[in-house]
Amino acid sequence: MEEKITVGGQAVVEGVMMRGPKAIATAVRKHDGSIVYKKIELTEKNGKWFKIPFIRGVFALFDAMVVGTKELIFASNQAGLEEEQMTDKQVTFTVATSILLGIAIFMVLPSYIGGLLFKEKTILANLTEAAVKLILFLGYIWGISFFKDIKRVFEYHGAEHKSIINYEEGKELTPKNAKACTRFHPRCGTSFLLLVMFISILVFSVVDLIFGITRENSGMLVFLIYKLMTRVLFVPVVAGISYELQRWTSYHLDNGIAKIVAIPGMWLQKITTSEPDESQLEVAIVALNVALGKEVTNATEVFE
Repeated sequence: MEEKITVGGQAVVEGVMMRGPKAIATAVRKHDGSIVYKKIELTEKNGKWFKIPFIRGVFALFDAMVVGTKELIFASNQAGLEEEQMTDKQVTFTVATSILLGIAIFMVLPSYIGGLLFKEKTILANLTEAAVKLILFLGYIWGISFFKDIKRVFEYHGAEHKSIINYEEGKELTPKNAKACTRFHPRCGTSFLLLVMFISILVFSVVDLIFGITRENSGMLVFLIYKLMTRVLFVPVVAGISYELQRWTSYHLDNGIAKIVAIPGMWLQKITTSEPDESQLEVAIVALNVALGKEVTNATEVFE
């Protein structure tokens, strides 16, 4: 039996992106029913950072934000949702704007609220900050789940998980075999983001206790600058720890502690994944096969 390799993916518009040892592949179902895919070849140099514990978590987060956004735009173009293709400058602007908005909504705002309510009590301020982040995150996920296009993305998210589990179980990669698999996967990206929020409580509480800067002893402007700088600078630390913890739990679900850590993320997938049909599973399997370096005969490669 061939050695199984860790693969990961992401749902996109009318398709799936997969990252394997050979390539990053994004497969999309076009309006005419045909499947197209784009392949980004990976070299040993590309993959070496994903083999280093804690460092690989930072690169996984980068992949989700930057590479993931580019592949979303590619999928939108191929699915016919964008009349004009975006330039590299437009893609860069979109990614940068998304990151800045994310920092403002999920970092600055929760920190401000926590510091406002608990001026001197660091632990309570951080717990409040984490609670606000969690409410915003879950509210955002729940809110977008009602949009028709997002429902389709969540179905492809389920297809991504099912095809990966099909592969990890060592069965032939077919829509029928994938259909029988669960749509809940312990290494899910949204589960990772949820874990990031919990780990950030611990990391930022330690950081704030060390520096001892509060709104009361520094003033609002200095306090906000401090919060912004520490939250951004320590994101790699939080991402690295979260990635390794999620990776460990995914391989030790028979362990009681690992199961407790994994359960909230698996529950969240009840919202972020839906049951796909076999045509969606076919697209996911195309992306997975290309990412694994295998030949596909039911899809056409396109170049951008």
